[in-house]
Amino acid sequence: MLNIGFRIPFDQIRPEHAESAVDTLLAQAEAKLEHLAAAGERGFSDFMHDLDTLTEQLGTVTTVVHHLDAVVNSPEWTAAKLAILPKVSEFHTKLGLHPGLWAALKAYAETEDARALDPVRARHLKLTIEIFRREGADLQDEGRERLLALNTRLARVTSDFGKNVLDATAAFELYVGEERLGGVPQRVLDATRQDARERGRDGHRLTLHQPVTTPLMTYADDRELRREIWQAQQQVGKQPGRDNRPLVGEILKLRREKAKLLGFANFADYVLQDRMAGSGEAALTFERELEARTRPAYERENEELEAFYRQQAGTDAPALEAWDVTYWAEKQRQAEYDFDEEALRPYFPMDRVLSGLFEITRRVFGVSVSEAQAPGWHPEVRYYDIHDGDGTHVASFYTDWFPRDTKRAGAWMNGLVTGGPRQNGVEPHLGLMCGNMTPPGPNAPALLSIREVETVFHEFGHLLHHALSRVPVRSLSGTRVAWDFVELPSQIMENWVMERDALDLFARHHQTGEALPQDLFEKMVAARNYRAANTAMRQYSFGLTDLTLHVEYDPQGSADPIALARETMTRFAPYPLPADYSMVAAFSHLFSNPVGYGAGYYSYKWAEVLDADAFSRFATEGIFNAETGRAFVDSVLSRGNGEDPAALYREFMGRDPDADALLRRSGLLPA
Repeated sequence: MLNIGFRIPFDQIRPEHAESAVDTLLAQAEAKLEHLAAAGERGFSDFMHDLDTLTEQLGTVTTVVHHLDAVVNSPEWTAAKLAILPKVSEFHTKLGLHPGLWAALKAYAETEDARALDPVRARHLKLTIEIFRREGADLQDEGRERLLALNTRLARVTSDFGKNVLDATAAFELYVGEERLGGVPQRVLDATRQDARERGRDGHRLTLHQPVTTPLMTYADDRELRREIWQAQQQVGKQPGRDNRPLVGEILKLRREKAKLLGFANFADYVLQDRMAGSGEAALTFERELEARTRPAYERENEELEAFYRQQAGTDAPALEAWDVTYWAEKQRQAEYDFDEEALRPYFPMDRVLSGLFEITRRVFGVSVSEAQAPGWHPEVRYYDIHDGDGTHVASFYTDWFPRDTKRAGAWMNGLVTGGPRQNGVEPHLGLMCGNMTPPGPNAPALLSIREVETVFHEFGHLLHHALSRVPVRSLSGTRVAWDFVELPSQIMENWVMERDALDLFARHHQTGEALPQDLFEKMVAARNYRAANTAMRQYSFGLTDLTLHVEYDPQGSADPIALARETMTRFAPYPLPADYSMVAAFSHLFSNPVGYGAGYYSYKWAEVLDADAFSRFATEGIFNAETGRAFVDSVLSRGNGEDPAALYREFMGRDPDADALLRRSGLLPA
């Protein structure tokens, strides 16, 4: 693993390679660190540049280990990850607290060389000094030791949290006969039957993977089965031996102590100081204002669903429960719009979706994507190259789209290698996209839901942000931007999925080649904002739960964070939550990383405001307008964190964002 190069030999990397490689790289990095901390006047290239690239190879190897633990999980990979976690965490903490390096950094900032830096390198110096201060460079000996202990413990306990979620999800299976699967789409019947056969069992194997649970909760007529699956989901994070509830309290306590040690009132203020929101209170205000403006429509939607349910099921039918709402909401949508999202799937085979996405990217952003060859970590992995308009190879990336029991849930993009402008030309970037989409059936390709199509476009937006970066400083490149700005490139890509001209490039029936019928397209668009207020309130519930725990909850007090999270989420649930509801104990976004989305889940809505507003320029000037696309590349995708994100947004739009754009797009304000 020491010389993994650009085309990473994933087929040769083994868990036993990890610790020795990291030990060697840590020793090299520590030697370089001492050299950087030595006295003597130096310029940017032999000080700031070397500091910028100090942990580059170590970071790539660490990312690869964490990635493989997430996609081909095994006891050996988990052990390898846990072996390197404390060592890497300790080094990064020591790096930020090294008195000699901190003195050298401050000394360099006073030199003529530093005062003459171009704007991007000057920003790098400024942000580096701020990061050192935020990470405790001014702490004295006792404080430094305590911060090291906090960081090391946080790395371990958040890793345990994520592993518990992964293991609990993988452990669940339920075998049922077809008679219990009335209403469930045929593709799900085929996939779950095949899954059972591969394990030597009859019937259908049901799991907690999203391509199974979502259609079950949406379409299964068997109410008891829906209840069983919903309750199984609620057990994730609180089973004996995998109980995350105590870990939530410990993580919150460690984060609060770390924030206070570094001079912040709470973890949210610590995290958000260098983001667009600026503080925990500002983020809370943002979410609560959106909630207040959305709640009237939310309550109206729920009253309409209740009336529809009573009309269909009878006035004496049982009250709607958590396992009923999605099912009856889909019935209501079908009745109101004569539209079933399942009717779209035959028009979204994965390969066509990708080819359409790549064609849209060529037309709008002027770059081409072509499949290439490189070793992967699983037979389903694919590899692609990206070239810009003049044929320069600017990036490559891997894809891994389908669920496995050894793969964590969700969808994500990671950067593996950061390239960009160099003295001898342009070095390519390397990244990956992973998901848990509907897999191919025995006799059919992978047919995606409209939500899964949006997810593919979303992750590719992140990938483009990484791949098209032209920032010469590694730590300012690509997606290394303020967290509440990072979702703009990903979320804006989703807009093309609802445009007829874009869909015509790829939405064709997998058997007949027929284009998506106009009446089906119109129904899809008409139904787009169906229960939009409920969708928004669900996101607010996550963001406000996150912020409540990281701003208002006192880890030193007697309150139970699990109960507080339930109390917060109750305001946003159109059904009663059980007394032991503890979804937060499975909330990996918040708690499976020392920082992750902790105190930052509001970023999704923040960036939705930006993307809804920014896409209005494409809507006005043309969704395939290459000049508009080039402007977005030049102002956003290529610039990374080379300038303040608010300034980059103003450069593209000519003004600050219009917060009403999101509510208008969602149908919650008049167009």
